[in-house]
Order: sequence, then C-alpha cells, then structure tokens
Amino acid sequence: MMGRLAPLSEEPINEENEGYNNSNSKKCLQSWRNWNWIKTHFSLAFNKKSNLKILLSVLGCPLFPVPVHPILPLNEVSSSAQYIIQHFRAATGCRKLEGTVKNVFTTGKVTMDVVDELGSTSGGINLEKGCFVMWQMVPDKWQIELVLGGQKVVAGSNGAIAWRHTPWLGVHAAKGGVRPLRRALQGLDPLAVSAVFCAAQYMGEKEISGMDCFVLKLSADQKDLVERSDNTAEMIKHAIFGYFSQRSGLLVYLEDSYLTRIQAPGSHPTYWETTMSTKIEDYRIVDGVMIAHAGSSTALITRFGDNLKAGPSITRLEESWTIDDVAFNVPGLSLDCFIPPQELQRDCSSDDELDWRSFTLA
Repeated sequence: MMGRLAPLSEEPINEENEGYNNSNSKKCLQSWRNWNWIKTHFSLAFNKKSNLKILLSVLGCPLFPVPVHPILPLNEVSSSAQYIIQHFRAATGCRKLEGTVKNVFTTGKVTMDVVDELGSTSGGINLEKGCFVMWQMVPDKWQIELVLGGQKVVAGSNGAIAWRHTPWLGVHAAKGGVRPLRRALQGLDPLAVSAVFCAAQYMGEKEISGMDCFVLKLSADQKDLVERSDNTAEMIKHAIFGYFSQRSGLLVYLEDSYLTRIQAPGSHPTYWETTMSTKIEDYRIVDGVMIAHAGSSTALITRFGDNLKAGPSITRLEESWTIDDVAFNVPGLSLDCFIPPQELQRDCSSDDELDWRSFTLA
C-alpha cells in the first residue's frame, strides 16, 4: 500500500497573479494565496452564476465526519447503540456480506437545484440532472465519478488518503484521517453503516417523516478537528445523527452539520455552517441484502459574523437521487483503480505546498 500523502492547497488559478513571487518571504506568499483562495472559493456559495459549482462542491461527494470502526463482536451488546445496530444488521441481512464481499459497484442518477432564498424556489428552472458511478473495495478504498450539467467531479480514497478533483480547483487532498464517502452511507453500504454507528452515542427517540426512530450521534473528535484546520480556517465541529426506524430497523434519515471559522489577518472572523439532511428510502433486496435505492437531501449553507451588516446569509441546496444498479464482487476491480492522480503525488512533494483543505470536502 502507498504511504500517506500530505494534503494540498486548493487555491484557484488566477491568471492576473501567476507571476506573483516573493522570494524574501515565503510566509507572505502563503498568506496571500490563502486569502485569495478564501475570497474566490467561499464567494461561490452566494454567487448565482456559480450554482453548479456550489452544488457539486457541497452535495457531490462530501465525506462522513468519522472513520469506519471495527465491528464489535455480535455477542456483546454493551450499549443501546450496539443493540440498535444489531437490529439494523438483521433487517438489512448484511451479515452475509462479511468475509465474502471484496468490492461493490454502484450506478445512479441525481437531480440538484439551488434555492437562493428560504421559502422561494426556482420552480425547476435551474434544475441540474446528472449521474454517478461508484466503486468500493474493502477496506477504506472507494472512488466516485459524478457528472452534472456538463461538469465532472472525481473523488477517491486509497485507504491512506482521500482526494478530490474538480475542474475549477484541480486535484487536492482532504485533511484529517481517512473517512468514508457520505453517499455510500446513505443506505448503499449497510456494513459501513453498522461499522461507524456501532460506537455512536444513543440520543433517545424522535419521530421523522411519520416514523418513530432511534437516534444515534457521532462526532469528530478534537484531534481530528485540529488536523482538519489551519491558521486561517478552523473546523469547530462536525457531527452527524442517524435515525433508525423502530419498526423496520433500517436507517431512514441522516442529519449532519459542520461549522468552520474563517479569519484572514487583519479582518473579522466569519463563520460558515453547513447542515445537510437526507431522507433514505426505497430499500430493495440485492443478492439477499437490503439496499436503499432512492432518497433526497437538503443542505443549508449559513454565513454569519459581526462583519455581515445585513445579517446571516443563507443558501439552500436540494438533491434527489436514485440507484440504477448495485453489484458485488465485480471481476477486474483491483487496487490500481484507487491510486491517487499523479498530480497529487507530484505536488505533495513540492516545497511550496500549502497545508490547506476545502470546507466542502468535509
């Protein structure tokens, strides 16, 4: 297996400043690049002309807040969370996958839209339709290609690092530990769902969409939050709630949020909070295992701070998705399919690397 690669910067290409060079102060250059990146990247969320980019950045391939944990022995039920997960494993039938499934192949369709203001919708005028292909290999290896509105985003993990490639930012790596793709845990990978939530905190019961559910909570620990921060962008929290139907035992709802504090030198701090809610439904049997084949997500991006005189700014994003095909143990899928792009490996060895990440690859 390849060694861990260092994270990359996500600075956009700025033709006007390509020649900028300050050999006397590398820190000054880094500070300028960081602030230039912030102004360009974060403005996407509230620029109507950048709807497609913000849709793909936020909804395309976000990561789960915590890594996959080893599954605890089934005969040890030491908490309410483990009892709920055992119920989920029995309901999905995913026990039969353990030790037999080496990889998974999935194809699906997505429809995304931007609602610029709460309470008002574009009425389908700005709807973007697309599709995705996803591969997974045990353990911790995955790759997804998502095409929407003529743009393609590719993301992956080789088990040591997660990375993403977008047309507007190029190839970049995610900071922090290796974490699974959130889209895979939306009912597509019951083994991963049971693995991450077996260590969750039981939060009680709640009714969601007319269903009585048990609620489990997972939070990124402080060490991981520090690893995902730097001197300009601080990750304050990242937590997720899983709602498991009391009747069926299936995962029917995910709700997560992360909060980032942004502050350039000499400026007031600005806070960005992204909250995503996902309804998971249409479970069908695939090779004896229950797999979710449809769902919908809503993401709210809120920007607030003392320097925003008009008050908090909010953008709402919506997505619906369906699964066309799921296949286990696809022949020909090898470790070579999960090697990070050469640009990532080459740039990570550069002396000018910026220890930097995107708030949307959270």
